[in-house]
Amino acid sequence: MPLTIHSANGKHRFTVEVANTAEQQSMGLMFRRSLGPNKGMIFPFDPPQFASFWMKNTLIPLDMIFIRADGKIARIATAKPLDETPVLSGDTVVAVLEIRGGRSAQLGIRAGDKVDWTR
Repeated sequence: MPLTIHSANGKHRFTVEVANTAEQQSMGLMFRRSLGPNKGMIFPFDPPQFASFWMKNTLIPLDMIFIRADGKIARIATAKPLDETPVLSGDTVVAVLEIRGGRSAQLGIRAGDKVDWTR
């Protein structure tokens, strides 16, 4: 599914997998050895909720982008492989987007930027 992040320096387009089911959400990007620079996975929530993620069995670093109901990024956290420390949303969110670790900083994506995708 296509997804676009609108930041101060332009539009950043990604192709993301959607983790819709509880099983897909619990598996996430576990055991994968790579993730393309413009690939990712989005975890939608209905209703909006506080989210907590971890990196159990996740072999690659990830940026976790927490998205509010208005489509704006609440926060971005870079998570280390295999770290079981919970990464918290800090706010109610409608989705969490996972992309390659460090990619947000590389592209200049920040909290407050707008995310567009088909829900």
